[in-house]
Amino acid sequence: MYESLDILRLSSALARNAGQRQALAAVNVANADTPGYRAQALPSFAATFDAQAMRATRLGHQGGRGLEEAQPVEADGEASPNGNTVSIESEMFASAEASRDHGRALAIWRHTITVLRTSLGR
Repeated sequence: MYESLDILRLSSALARNAGQRQALAAVNVANADTPGYRAQALPSFAATFDAQAMRATRLGHQGGRGLEEAQPVEADGEASPNGNTVSIESEMFASAEASRDHGRALAIWRHTITVLRTSLGR
């Protein structure tokens, strides 16, 4: 029943995207001293959603498969003398943004469940 509610599906996708971005920021910070390491980033959920929204709005429409996972891309940044492109400051901002998006997804989920419970009289 809950899988067919678009708001819950989108909230779940937002939480997954935020978790992936948080994990990628952690990998980047872990490799901050690795010579030649190229920092990676994931596009924001909004960018991923906008790119896929015109393809299919539901699983059955236009051969759509629903929201696909975003693929990491090389992050913009100036290389240090050893060729590393990780910026601790930008990773801190990326981590904070991912945390905020995850909190937003959980708030949407909780509110939707509250509305469903209220409508069922519980």
